[in-house]
Amino acid sequence: MKKTALLYYLLFACLCIILAQNDGYKITRRGRRRMHYRGLRRGSLGNRRPRKQPQTKSPIPTTPVLKIPLINTDEDITEVIDSLVGLDGHESSYSVLPGKEGRCFANGIIMYDKAVWSPKPCVTCLCSKGKVLCDETLCRPLTCHRTKIPEGECCPVCTNIVLSSISLGDESEFSGDSPEPNDLSVIAKRKTHTPDERNVVFKKGELLENKKNIVKEKRKRNRVKSQEEEKKQGHENDQKDEELKKKIEEEKRRAYEEEELRIEEELNKQEEESQEKVTEHDENEDEDQEEEDILRGDVFRMPPRFPVPELFAEIPPLPTGCSILDNIASCINAKLTRIPPIMDAQLTSIEFVENSIAFIPDDAFNGIPNLERIDLRKNNISSSGIGPQAFKILKNLKRLYLDENSLAHIPPGLPSTLEELKINENQLHAIDEYSFQDLKNLVTLELEGNKLSEANVNPLAFQPLKSLSYLRLGRNKYRTIPQGLPHSIEELYLDNNQIEEITEMCFNRTKNLNIIVLRHNKLEESRIAPLAWINHENLESIDLSYNKLYHVPSYLPKSLLHLVLIGNQIDRIPGFVFGHMKPGLEYLYLSYNKLDDHSIDPVSFYGAYHSLREIFLDHNLLKSVPLGIAEMKSLTFLRLNNNKLRSVPTERICKTRFNHEDHEDDDDDESEEEHDYEDSQLEYLHLEYNYINTRDLSPYAFSCVRSYSSVILKPQLK
Repeated sequence: MKKTALLYYLLFACLCIILAQNDGYKITRRGRRRMHYRGLRRGSLGNRRPRKQPQTKSPIPTTPVLKIPLINTDEDITEVIDSLVGLDGHESSYSVLPGKEGRCFANGIIMYDKAVWSPKPCVTCLCSKGKVLCDETLCRPLTCHRTKIPEGECCPVCTNIVLSSISLGDESEFSGDSPEPNDLSVIAKRKTHTPDERNVVFKKGELLENKKNIVKEKRKRNRVKSQEEEKKQGHENDQKDEELKKKIEEEKRRAYEEEELRIEEELNKQEEESQEKVTEHDENEDEDQEEEDILRGDVFRMPPRFPVPELFAEIPPLPTGCSILDNIASCINAKLTRIPPIMDAQLTSIEFVENSIAFIPDDAFNGIPNLERIDLRKNNISSSGIGPQAFKILKNLKRLYLDENSLAHIPPGLPSTLEELKINENQLHAIDEYSFQDLKNLVTLELEGNKLSEANVNPLAFQPLKSLSYLRLGRNKYRTIPQGLPHSIEELYLDNNQIEEITEMCFNRTKNLNIIVLRHNKLEESRIAPLAWINHENLESIDLSYNKLYHVPSYLPKSLLHLVLIGNQIDRIPGFVFGHMKPGLEYLYLSYNKLDDHSIDPVSFYGAYHSLREIFLDHNLLKSVPLGIAEMKSLTFLRLNNNKLRSVPTERICKTRFNHEDHEDDDDDESEEEHDYEDSQLEYLHLEYNYINTRDLSPYAFSCVRSYSSVILKPQLK
């Protein structure tokens, strides 16, 4: 009993000594407050000259803050936290205020135990039992190829993450190592103006710290519980696993929301109580008000409350066989049955070629609104599988490729920005006058390999296409030239149809035509109207190969440069047929016809001797080189192979000019004959597969050809 009494007596004596020492360090409330404000001024005003602080009885001792190893709440990263030594080039002045056990003194401000503040962006400090612990946010390395730093954040995040849904345990995946939404430094409010109000904030900090620990413990328990459940369900199918994960995530979210709601209620209650108590006023209200205004700047302001999004989720990865490179998503032959969900506003092109996609719903491109090019060739898309609003969101779309699908009609709702549309090899069997409505910027339109004809294509269908210059309608069922073509058309491809006639009215509205391709039809020269195209000033190329022509057509356009008549039954080139052309025909292809020695005479090429550059007369019935070839001064390419030629006279290909010089030395002197060949442009000559005996050829027969290696003579037939 005596020992116990003696122990109590000693403890009481020590307590009295400590209290006596603390009395020496007491500072008046007004003086302490001014010290706080002046310390804040030095931190907030930078270079402003500080006021002189009142002298105290003895200097305040300082306690250096050591480097303390900390383990974060997720138990996965161990960091050594420095005490912010060297911040802004000056050593930290954090210390423990004597006489106030457990509180901290940071840059002239008294911080209560468990108080949290942020002296710099991305740096969070905590007062713990008189010591200041600071934590600087460290960012995890990211593996994604595209990152950015969101406003108000410290660490970069992947840009392919969409704010749609997130689990409570996955916040760190969204923003690296940034503070969690329920962290004390994030949830604490900004209102910390007066000392009494700061007391409220510090109490809130203590409360929130406790609540934070509760939430973390719940998370750990939920995490352990979810891991155990996942192990139990490891051998079940994928569908059950997904349902289990969703259930666990929902429980986490509900627990988090309930805990946050309870914290909010307690904070509101604390605020109401503090507002009733704050009624005192200082003697110099104006000076205090000025200092408080400075305090409200950015020195003691707590981090803003982090807005908790409704749902966050990471977009599922692209399927196997897909990749993204240079803003192009490519899924070629990846066995896709639908367009995968992609959320990347920077993508400008997608390539889903050779898959099994059958549907394009209205929301197919919602996550990639800036697409400029879509390639969906070789799929199973039908007209009923395209939503009416599927393409409406694409305000920048310029190219759309839908070749080799199962479309019966032009897709609806195409954007007006479209410049190129390809729907080749489909099942199109009707085009009405509204199919191309609003496509005023369309330049290229390809509809080959369908079931179109003058019977199911409205004559007004092409009228909205004010900018159309390139139109392909090959491999369809047309029997006449389509009507209603726009004025802007420059290239028209109608090959592999059943066209039998070209009337005078066919090309009246298309004065800008430059190229017409009509090969593989059923045209005869007598069914081509004399005024069908003769006055066209821009028409330079006509392809009439593989029709039913027996003569080179008359009344060809004056501006024609390129004429292709391969694979007909032509046995005659009428005289002067090229005589009206200006500047003159340059390319004439007559391969695979029935031309013989009587089919061509010197006037057949009248008007083209000065302009012809290439002539193809191969695979015909010629037994000799046609007359007039040697007169063509611009000829560079001549094909006479696969005919029935037996000889090549000296002047049929290379024309010579003779100069005679008589030498009068004696009677035995003979005059020397010098062969001077006129300038020739001939570079390539084909004479193979004829019946020419090469030994009988004159040494001057090909002297005008620029290179002997360009003369093809072998093999020859016997």
